[in-house]
Amino acid sequence: MTAPRPLAVLVAHGQPSAPQKPEAQLAALAAETARLLPGWELRSATLSTPGRLEQTVADGSVIYPFFMARGWFTGKVLPRRLEGTSYHMACPFGLDPALPGLAAAALAAELASRDWAAPDASVLLAAHGSARGPKAAEAAEAFAEKLARALPVSAVRCGYVEQPPSISAAARALPSRTLCLPFFAQSGDHVKEDVPEALAEADFKGGLMPVTGALPGVPRLIAEAIHQTSDEARTT
Repeated sequence: MTAPRPLAVLVAHGQPSAPQKPEAQLAALAAETARLLPGWELRSATLSTPGRLEQTVADGSVIYPFFMARGWFTGKVLPRRLEGTSYHMACPFGLDPALPGLAAAALAAELASRDWAAPDASVLLAAHGSARGPKAAEAAEAFAEKLARALPVSAVRCGYVEQPPSISAAARALPSRTLCLPFFAQSGDHVKEDVPEALAEADFKGGLMPVTGALPGVPRLIAEAIHQTSDEARTT
């Protein structure tokens, strides 16, 4: 009798007003990641699709939180939604120790394509922030510090959608040779609307990078985190 394959579930917030597209994007990411995890079954669910998470998980699953911080959703909502199911929780995407290096490589490639010398350029991290607690901003600031050590640019600054400094205020303080990296897992309304609008308000002349969750190498980063979580679960 063939043993069941281990199961990992990618979980993201999604978009309550239009859940279908983020759900499909997350499913595509899960499929990409599955190619790097032979022998595993990978599924996906956004919290915004009613009942989707509960229908997707099973006892013993590795839950991969495709979130940028360890905050309300990973600390409160996910455990409540998963109550009664045994699972192993991986580190949230935005806190993965390998993410700053991955982002630095993508930013360095973009700087080279523009013929911008890194010491003469800056990075604007456009993040969500939160009016409800400090965890989101703390995650963005910690990421910015690690990114600054990995990439020799003149400055790495944070701007936020929901708290000061705003993205537009942060952008105004930076030179024209600045790359803006949206510090989000998925391309929802904040990335498609709020970030570009804030940059336009600041008359931003730099370049806009893809959302962090879509950078090259993200599926491998997720696959390695799932493996690590599974290994740790077996040894505890």
